[in-house]
Amino acid sequence: MRQREFIALLGGAAMTWPSAARAQQPAPPVVGFLGTGSLQSDAFRLAAVVQGLTESGYVEGRNVAFEYRWAEDDYERLPALAAELVGRGVAVLIAIGGGTSAVAAKSATATIPVIFAAGSDPIKLGLVTSLNRPGGNVTGVNFLTEMLVAKQFEVLYETIPRTPLIGFLVNPASTISEAETKSMLAAAESLGQKPVAVQAHTDGELDAAFVTLGQEHAGGLMVFGDAFFLSRRDKLVELAARQAIPTIYNLREYVAAGGLMSYGTSITGAHRIAGVYAGRILKGEKPADLPVQQSTKVEFVINLKTAKALGLNFPLPLIGRADEVIE
Repeated sequence: MRQREFIALLGGAAMTWPSAARAQQPAPPVVGFLGTGSLQSDAFRLAAVVQGLTESGYVEGRNVAFEYRWAEDDYERLPALAAELVGRGVAVLIAIGGGTSAVAAKSATATIPVIFAAGSDPIKLGLVTSLNRPGGNVTGVNFLTEMLVAKQFEVLYETIPRTPLIGFLVNPASTISEAETKSMLAAAESLGQKPVAVQAHTDGELDAAFVTLGQEHAGGLMVFGDAFFLSRRDKLVELAARQAIPTIYNLREYVAAGGLMSYGTSITGAHRIAGVYAGRILKGEKPADLPVQQSTKVEFVINLKTAKALGLNFPLPLIGRADEVIE
């Protein structure tokens, strides 16, 4: 072969190397998201998880891909949606929406890493065997939803001490409804209260629940922690305002939407940690070796504008204890 022909051939081969190398690059890992609500209702949770992933060096479209499945508040769809993500071959599965989605994710796979952010006790739910050493393919973040019910009742009672009856709204499909109800009843009994329970897991049942509260002349309301309720926070705030019933919630997001007050942990902080954990797993760590993180920071938020609309004056000591006052 002549030297000129050889050089031309070599140059042509060299021109093909970069494209061949690109073709051989492995596809980025896929992170699966299993949500109880919708992309719209759970946007703030998703944003917090993505923030955690970004802090860990993973950016969608650059070195990681995302796959979503949303139950649209129909919890019975979660097992099938989890199975779809498993079939998709995701590298890690993140359960958004509390213990219900976490249980569905764990039931769908014993090998793919599962990360949860939930207020339920992960040991009682069977997600892990130990907080310090989960021991399986599941780990995550636990925030204090269930443990704070009694304190929420006390704060509400301190705000409206003369009310004869306090109601509480619970989703019977929630994994923590029974435990929260027990805590609520114990707190009410200690203060000489006999609360009235109303249940809802559909929009129609929410409307009916507030009709019942009006018929019972409830002077206050506790809304238990639940992904469905959170996805309907605007509706709940509107119903509470229409009934002129002072209401306490477990998350700041309700108060930002116009609710009266909240007492609970930061759900966005918990989901950011879940994103960080997803990044660590993508880098090779095992969920069995990552202890379940416990989000212990509690925030008390009040909305003075809503209080004024209700004709309610917060006790000054209560305002002094607030971490945030929305005016």
